[in-house]
Amino acid sequence: MFNAVVVENQEGAKQAHYRELSDDQLPSGSVTVAVSHSTLNYKDALCITSRSPIARHFPMIPGIDFVGVVERSEDSRYREGDAVLLNGWGVGESHWGGLSQKARVSADWLIPLPQGMTPRNAMSIGTAGYTSMLSLIALERAGLRPDAGPVLVTGANGGVGSIAVALLAARGYEVIASTGRLDEADHLIQLGATEVIDRNTLSTPGKPLGKERWIAAIDSVGSHTLANVCAQTNADGWVAACGLAQGMDFPATVAPFILRGVSLLGINSVTRPYAERVEAWARLNAELDLSVLEQLTREVPLSEVIPVADDLLAGKIRGRLVVDTSV
Repeated sequence: MFNAVVVENQEGAKQAHYRELSDDQLPSGSVTVAVSHSTLNYKDALCITSRSPIARHFPMIPGIDFVGVVERSEDSRYREGDAVLLNGWGVGESHWGGLSQKARVSADWLIPLPQGMTPRNAMSIGTAGYTSMLSLIALERAGLRPDAGPVLVTGANGGVGSIAVALLAARGYEVIASTGRLDEADHLIQLGATEVIDRNTLSTPGKPLGKERWIAAIDSVGSHTLANVCAQTNADGWVAACGLAQGMDFPATVAPFILRGVSLLGINSVTRPYAERVEAWARLNAELDLSVLEQLTREVPLSEVIPVADDLLAGKIRGRLVVDTSV
């Protein structure tokens, strides 16, 4: 038996419960993992509160990432006792996810926990930090270098944004952080931002082209924010789009792309090939300051995830929420 957060649909009423399940209720998969830590992400909170149709079927255990130890494996790549982690692949949406003390998944979805990285640190990074690194890798492969000019990070107090600020600053980039919580400006400066701007300057309808302000951006917000980010990106710059906190619409024109040569890079963190996932996590292990993680992280027990989901959606949470599944 094990405990989990379970979202159920009873006659059209969707509700999350913290309850006990048996091993024989786990879905199909070649590897069973004893989960030690997971995270509470924006998408997980949407699933728990049923504010968006994240779950594809019910019952569903949310949790788009987890770390743990292999308990049983039918795949030669993993043995009992191996430390593993998972991001994406539809867990928490179409396959039971990580907000649980156990998970059963395909071996193809797992990678080894990087050498020297603790499970708690792995989930302090989580899908948010992994997405930040994928965005940085995409920008650098496109040609971004620290001497090219300032880089904007939107949603800078969120999970993706805060780690993106820290990663960029560690590599010597000048970072402009956009946030709706200007009272947290000192925190963003501590992470490495050189300038903090009010998200309201980007979140409402704007002009097709604006004044050039940054050479690149990592955007986790979408909607009008992404449109304005593109409109104010320098000629031949790049924008990595990796989230939709404001919305999944893109009310923009083609002007930034055909008049300034701006490149919009889509970041899919869900189904990356094994080699790309390993590369991203190896760089996170090498480049992200662990003391920064402590500043960004709050730990919550699995039993308290449901009420905390409302706080996350209300914008009351700074940084990362690590879930300890043992309590």
